[in-house]
Amino acid sequence: MSTEEIVDFTTLEPVIQTLIKKAVAVREYSYSPYSKFKVGAAILCDDGTIFTGCNVENAAYPVTTCAERTAIVKAVSEGKRKFKAITVIGDQGTTFTTPCGFCRQAIAEFGDTTIYLTGPEMKTVLKTTESSLLPRAFGLGNAEELH
Repeated sequence: MSTEEIVDFTTLEPVIQTLIKKAVAVREYSYSPYSKFKVGAAILCDDGTIFTGCNVENAAYPVTTCAERTAIVKAVSEGKRKFKAITVIGDQGTTFTTPCGFCRQAIAEFGDTTIYLTGPEMKTVLKTTESSLLPRAFGLGNAEELH
């Protein structure tokens, strides 16, 4: 059973619309001289706090930090570990930019979060969950059974 659905931006709760708008805005700060692919992310914490992040590339590509992980690190460094939602915005127009494998695992560390994906035009939004993007993720919930 799929937990994905495409919805119109205007039908989303105001807090989710704000989350998406913040991700679109922070995307402009992306440091992406190699790929030229700007990505923004925003995380809504359980207490209503929002943290944003953009991708920061490096000539040594493994050193690159994705927008999602930037936002997660900012939130955790401020003591936040419970997330209600995360949004990821690429710059491909109508194509949904999904978190990469590294980011999917990083998001999974903090639970099965709702994820909203859209382009900078903010018309249609793919609403999904971490468990849909990374089923059976390795993490605290199952780490002991895998050893």
